[in-house]
Amino acid sequence: MSPSRPDPRDVESIDAIIAATYDVISGPTGKKRDWERERSLFHSDARLIPTATVPGRNNVDLAPLVLDVEGYIARVEPLFEKEGFYEKEVARRVEQFGQIVHVWSTYESRRDPKDPEPFMRGINSIQLFNDDKRWWILSIYWQHESPKNPLPEKYLQR
Repeated sequence: MSPSRPDPRDVESIDAIIAATYDVISGPTGKKRDWERERSLFHSDARLIPTATVPGRNNVDLAPLVLDVEGYIARVEPLFEKEGFYEKEVARRVEQFGQIVHVWSTYESRRDPKDPEPFMRGINSIQLFNDDKRWWILSIYWQHESPKNPLPEKYLQR
């Protein structure tokens, strides 16, 4: 399913795979992220889908930008070269049926973990699957908070 072997601790539980997901993308300016670890968390057909502004239009129109893991890495690696990026989960809602799970993970992003206020907040909609051996990320679909779409209170409660 994935070309990279995961650290078993990263994929043994819902908590572990969510923590690894945030950990692997966080770091100081110019720090090369552990992309093999990133790849190991995702099913080979997984998708990462930022809700992004529509090119050639205004900064308000949003649309999903569907990426595979390699496309995501190519998109963010240049950004991580220029600026520190630390993202952490601040609240979570989980719905599970059998081996499938939907996680609503509210996040805050900072340039430095000591920054008093995040420069961005939003929600990751994460779909997981357990194959009786480990957890896999099938998709992460996210949207940043905006004045038009503030974070609902129910997604800020732990």
